[in-house]
Amino acid sequence: MSTFLDKAKSWLTDTFDNDTVSKVKHLMDTDKKLLEESFFQDLDFGTGGMRGIMGVGTNRINKYTLGKNTQGISNYMKSVFPDEELKVVIAYDCRHNSKTFANQVADVFSANGIQVFIFPELRPTPLLSYSVRHLGCQCGVMLTASHNPPEYNGYKVYWTDGGQLVPPQDKEIIAEINALNFTDINFNRNPELIHVLDESVEKAYLQKAVDNVNFQLSSEIKQNLNITFTSLHGTSITTVPQLLKQAGYDNLHLVEAQSEPDSDFSTVKSPNPEEPEALEMAIELANQKNSDLAIGTDPDGDRLGIAVRNKQGELILLNGNQTMVLMTWYVLNKMKQNKNLKDSHFVASTIVSTPLMKVMTEAYGVTYMESLTGFKWIAKLIKDHPELSYIGGGEESFGYMIGDFVRDKDANTAILLVCELAADLKANGSSAYEQLIKIYKEHGFFKEHLISLVKRGIEGAEEIKQKMISLRENPLKEIAGEQVVLIEDYQTSVAKNMQSHESHPIDIPKSNVLIYYTENGTKIAARPSGTEPKIKFYISVNSSLDQLSDFEKVDQHLDSKIKTIISDLGLED
Repeated sequence: MSTFLDKAKSWLTDTFDNDTVSKVKHLMDTDKKLLEESFFQDLDFGTGGMRGIMGVGTNRINKYTLGKNTQGISNYMKSVFPDEELKVVIAYDCRHNSKTFANQVADVFSANGIQVFIFPELRPTPLLSYSVRHLGCQCGVMLTASHNPPEYNGYKVYWTDGGQLVPPQDKEIIAEINALNFTDINFNRNPELIHVLDESVEKAYLQKAVDNVNFQLSSEIKQNLNITFTSLHGTSITTVPQLLKQAGYDNLHLVEAQSEPDSDFSTVKSPNPEEPEALEMAIELANQKNSDLAIGTDPDGDRLGIAVRNKQGELILLNGNQTMVLMTWYVLNKMKQNKNLKDSHFVASTIVSTPLMKVMTEAYGVTYMESLTGFKWIAKLIKDHPELSYIGGGEESFGYMIGDFVRDKDANTAILLVCELAADLKANGSSAYEQLIKIYKEHGFFKEHLISLVKRGIEGAEEIKQKMISLRENPLKEIAGEQVVLIEDYQTSVAKNMQSHESHPIDIPKSNVLIYYTENGTKIAARPSGTEPKIKFYISVNSSLDQLSDFEKVDQHLDSKIKTIISDLGLED
């Protein structure tokens, strides 16, 4: 078995360009620790594709790691589509080297005789997902590291249905990639096979979004909604403003300082709408403009964060679960009012998201389906159940997808949906905040909290591994004074009742996830992130809410319960 040093030495050959060789030599001479970090393992596909720090080495994003993956995908496409004209579409975000990487990926595909369609400028991930089926491609590639720090990049790979890679394609492609050497990569670009896309694909996507989120609101109602938006220096500045305008929402204010694409995301600590600090400038502008909503998206335009006004008129941030519940309620309620709900409809979410999604969906008489974390699994549900009609669904990490014309989370269309529900509620003397409390009163007050423990480098990876082993080998019997009654282990696909000691299988693909349930309905999930050096703990607690006036009291009670759980598990931030 080769060591990291052996791997590094293999990068000193003429297979690699002079700049790469020079950088590897420099690391060997000056920083053995960084050299080990760069070569101790190979990057692989996680829940959101392949993602990592840019630099030289097998554990880094660079021309050669991307090239090897692209060569493997090219070989695989030829083997599974032998009689078809092979086509791939490529898009990229605002990050350092994204455009360069996109063109290098295009080089490899074209060198292998595959027709390549590439966007001329940065564009959001959901547009790429849509384009795969719109253009009749077998594959799509998005160069992005989503909301990761500036030193990261990566790519997401999409298949014929417009969804990201899932079994069996993912494992078969990985096997194809692992069988290759770096010498096998063909970088000999064939310019005749590379086509720069015009605006027609984007126009078709925007029209689909408008058509999918059209609840027949009057122009007056739409104009009365005051919106502030920030793209956080990312791709959605190319789509969101024109989408809202096309749908009739002209009362829009942009955070100009964050509207310019910026690879360093210089005005924010993190370009992640999951982080409260990310929307600070949007909230400041929204208060100046007296906006009803402040909305922000991550760099590749698939996640959204929103702030709404509470009873006191203050803008407060909603978490991903709350936003998802509101959007799902609105669609279900409108379909029920219009008598459009059918037995064949379904809503989807993920195993670490709020249980309220299941409770509320089934109260409307609609099928609820659950998947692993990541929208590729929701896309797979759509693909695997052609007898059912997907309405919408989301996950706690600020992603939502309405309709199936896109097969990944789509902040563009989700923003339009949020505006529709906010405008509609405002016209009827209510608000998103008030409606959320009404949902809690009707279906139960569920409150969630996420703890993400960052563990970087080789030692961090080992620490995360050992933490999951410990949780399995020494299962918790009690959490915050409540008895654990059920443990679901998605790695073994077994759910065990801790009182009867009976077990039953879990009919969801295997994954390194462990979920505890207590006698009072508390739920705690643990999973290592598939795209970042983190281990995540998802906490969900609940209580009944008899009167709307009791909201703050119950909210404080649930907050206290969450703090106790965090303390008991030693997860203090």
